[in-house]
Amino acid sequence: MHQIKVYRKNDLPLKPVVAGAKMWAVGLEKTMLTYFEMEPNTQFPEHSHEAEQITLVLEGELTFAYEGQSITLKSGEAIAIPSNVKHSARTGSIPCKAVDAWSSVRKEYL
Repeated sequence: MHQIKVYRKNDLPLKPVVAGAKMWAVGLEKTMLTYFEMEPNTQFPEHSHEAEQITLVLEGELTFAYEGQSITLKSGEAIAIPSNVKHSARTGSIPCKAVDAWSSVRKEYL
């Protein structure tokens, strides 16, 4: 039987993921949520993954590049990235906070 689990702030320490970015992750069997705090000029190099990704910017700005274009998201804006689509992301001159919803789970983040 599966049980509900509550995560308090102390249960979610930030861990480094790339230079300039820290994150925490919470996952179930089929879905996952990650939270990122990024310094100015942080770069996530081009990559792809099996998991679908929805990113919501909470504070600051986050620029995504994909399929020859780029789009800058501001607080309250989101992007939905299908499975296996190559993309990169970077912050600009100000810090950024964002959350990602994932399906399936990216075990390397847990």
